[in-house]
Amino acid sequence: MKNFHLMCCLFFLTLGIQAQTQEITGTVVDDQEQPLGGVSVAIEGTNKGTITDFDGKFNIEAAMGETLVFSFVGFDTKRVEIQSASMNVTMVSGLALSEVLLTGSRNPNRTVVESTVPIDVLNIKELSSAVPQVNLNQMLNYVAPSFTSNTQTISDGTDHIDPASLRGLGPDQVLVLINGKRRHNSSLINVNGTFGRGSVGTDLNAIPAVAIQRIEVLRDGASAQYGSDAIAGVINIVLNKSINELDLSVTTGANFTENANDQTGGVDGETVNVAASYGIGLGENGGYITFSGDFDYREDYSRMKEWEGEIFKGYNAVENVAFNSGEDITNLTNGQIQQFAQGVSYFSQQLKDDINAAPDRETLQTLLNFDVTEDELNTRGQERSDYNMRVGQSALRGGRFFANFSLPLDDEGTELYSFAGISSRRGNSAGFYRLPNQNRTYTPIYINGFLPEINSKINDKSIATGIRGKIGEWEVDFSNTWGRNEFLYLISNTSNASLKQASPTTFDAGGFSFAQNTTNLDISNFYEDFFSGVNVAFGAEYRLENYEIVSGERGSYEQYTENGTPITMASQSPATDFFGRARPGGSQVFPGFSPKNELSRERSSIAGYFDIEADLTERFLMTFATRFEDYSDFGSTINFKVSSRYKLTDNINIRGAVNTGFRAPSLHQLNFNSTSTIFDNDGNPQEVGTFTNDSRAAKLLGIPQLKEETSQSLSVGFTAQIPDANLSLTVDGYFVAIDDRVVYTGQFEPKKNADGEYVGAQLELFNLLNQANATAASFFANAINTESKGVDLVLTHDATFNNGFTLKSDLAATLSKTKQVGDINSSDILRRAELVGTYFPEDSRVYLEEAVPRTKVNLTNSLTAGKFNVFLRNVFFGEVTEASTTIANQQVFSSKIVTDLSLGYKASEALTLTVGANNLLDVYPDRAKAEFNNRSDGRFDWSRRAQQFGIGGRFLFARVAFTLK
Repeated sequence: MKNFHLMCCLFFLTLGIQAQTQEITGTVVDDQEQPLGGVSVAIEGTNKGTITDFDGKFNIEAAMGETLVFSFVGFDTKRVEIQSASMNVTMVSGLALSEVLLTGSRNPNRTVVESTVPIDVLNIKELSSAVPQVNLNQMLNYVAPSFTSNTQTISDGTDHIDPASLRGLGPDQVLVLINGKRRHNSSLINVNGTFGRGSVGTDLNAIPAVAIQRIEVLRDGASAQYGSDAIAGVINIVLNKSINELDLSVTTGANFTENANDQTGGVDGETVNVAASYGIGLGENGGYITFSGDFDYREDYSRMKEWEGEIFKGYNAVENVAFNSGEDITNLTNGQIQQFAQGVSYFSQQLKDDINAAPDRETLQTLLNFDVTEDELNTRGQERSDYNMRVGQSALRGGRFFANFSLPLDDEGTELYSFAGISSRRGNSAGFYRLPNQNRTYTPIYINGFLPEINSKINDKSIATGIRGKIGEWEVDFSNTWGRNEFLYLISNTSNASLKQASPTTFDAGGFSFAQNTTNLDISNFYEDFFSGVNVAFGAEYRLENYEIVSGERGSYEQYTENGTPITMASQSPATDFFGRARPGGSQVFPGFSPKNELSRERSSIAGYFDIEADLTERFLMTFATRFEDYSDFGSTINFKVSSRYKLTDNINIRGAVNTGFRAPSLHQLNFNSTSTIFDNDGNPQEVGTFTNDSRAAKLLGIPQLKEETSQSLSVGFTAQIPDANLSLTVDGYFVAIDDRVVYTGQFEPKKNADGEYVGAQLELFNLLNQANATAASFFANAINTESKGVDLVLTHDATFNNGFTLKSDLAATLSKTKQVGDINSSDILRRAELVGTYFPEDSRVYLEEAVPRTKVNLTNSLTAGKFNVFLRNVFFGEVTEASTTIANQQVFSSKIVTDLSLGYKASEALTLTVGANNLLDVYPDRAKAEFNNRSDGRFDWSRRAQQFGIGGRFLFARVAFTLK
């Protein structure tokens, strides 16, 4: 906590500017930078004042530290403390845009300060000009402490879409909106070893940052307002709508770090992002259409230093001699093996003699089953690092485009609106290196083994249209939102080992897609004459969802016999390697989806809600919301939310909320089925089949049907402002209890009896696994109940110095804790079979409770001085724990501070140049220690299962930005 205290001290050092007295001059403009004449300018608390002239200019005698009040019809009144003799003021028509909320309240006049629950408003347009990050997930990870997202490694499709969460809850417990409309989820479900395992999130990186004006982060349960998925909160993305302004930026950067290029140092992970946005005014009533898009690519990087384990067995040495002699090594006879063994220079004469005298294949297998790695590396002129895998980030290349449209149809506020987006990304990541000594490697194709690669094709499309206006005194909004996400796999530099020499090296492995269509009718009215104002809102929603799995080509999923026949019966045996080990089927690194996996499932839901906000007095606000929702596949639910805010003074509020919530199991969790290669902590592979909960395998093991998660939450906090010091503070505590939380189970294997045989249900399970080319089974299940609690703090300060310098400072922190409570929700069958520990294993507990930082603190300072801007940010990432099934191996990684620094120079009104760094001091998480047995023979010097802030190291960037008006 010393680091936290230090950051607090640094924040308070920015406060406190002494006043001086002299003539004050300045200019007042509107939010389009046009001068405003006739604005009233008064010294607060006195009768002294003036007005601006035709050019918006004013002068007035006043003391430093006094407050000027600017007022004008049609614009928000603005109070500005005098900090310099020259001051320019921008007035905003209506309520200040940076404070008006679209999220958490259906009152069109509600602002952040007046809200009953904590809401962060992030100016993405301002942030993107200074920060090193260009993708939305990483941008939010460093600016919003309650938000967590990190690039994953060696985790199949999750390498390409970063899971994200709020307050340490699951990625699927956060609802994402765009312009207040529900955003569809990704089609990817995370089933490998990462935080958020078993969950489905929203692909935020499909949305270009240049298309976004601001983001509202509601840090409170909101299922009663917005429906399923809003247990942890809501992220609302408000799209850009500026017109007659071309914004163009080019950002490039790379990792300049001592651990680049497999820890040899230098530069890697190069990135380029080109972004542009332009808007056109439509009609005479403020209509617009804004186009925004970007193109980017990032190179992969690796942080593995050297493979330390076994690479070659004695048989590989014999193969290599035969291979270099021009011999066909696809099926060496015993005699050929004996012949070429004599050519292995480092075999002892005794070994050569024993091999020569071997009477059968079994004896040769025994004689050649030993480690010859060091000698064979020397013979082949190789190093251990030649067998490294790629431990780091995947390569990505893609483009994204968004349009935002509004057309007022009359002078009464009737508006036709729409927004749409499309994105396409291509990713490349690698899995575990397939070594020559493994049965997964067919050495006649890959004599030195191979590094298989996953090539992703991610397409995302969405469109929303609607019309809103007044019918009588009621505001009516009718809209339809459609979105679809598709994720396809092409596996390259690979093989189907059971196909042997007939195997291709590239496979179409199939993929999946998810589509969602949401129709909303929202009706509201604000009554000024009831109490101090009452807002009534109600509405309905109809949502249709579709989830599809498409199969890959046959060789990507089948396992074959020795003569190349696909295995369809348990009596058939797969092809074997020299040592008699069965060769696995399917494309190595990611077995494809088979026709048995193929499906197309739909469901629908209907919902109705009622929402009322009443300012009972000028100081006391109460809200109530309720929502009924019925799903076609598992039933109905009703939820409530009650919240309140009380003004102790004009500048101090206390607030609180109580709500119930729910999350329907996703169609992915209900229907995903596949076989994947999962590696344990020691790097041992296992073919794990994911089965649905209505499958025969689930019934044999006693896995129950999925049902919805339910939650109860409470938040209490206060807000305070000191206008004279331009200081504001919010502190909120929260508690969230979730019952029947959906998790991805451990791996169930069929059990043999005392005679070493599978009988009864275990034999049936064994046969089912065989048919799926799997050795173990996993499921999605409502296995546990959890509790989450914590405190969020946000402290902001703006200061203007006498010489015209301005300093904006923000200190934000979250301290949270999530834990499993009560017994595991297992069936009697699981308890009798003593499989409760597999139903919810120890590593799943760590992923839930300790694998991401429970404490994050962000201190950001932005200093503007004339044409220069200095951006300095320090982020404190709390400790995390290795997600291991063995408690003794759960290494704790200590907290770290990561520093970002950038310098911007406004060369002209149109041109801004920025250079800077993310992780300026090249900070890394703690290395994995050998005594915890998590290094996997050198593969993971840094944990891949416990993510704080990634392992990229120092990232330097440069940006050129043009703004043409």
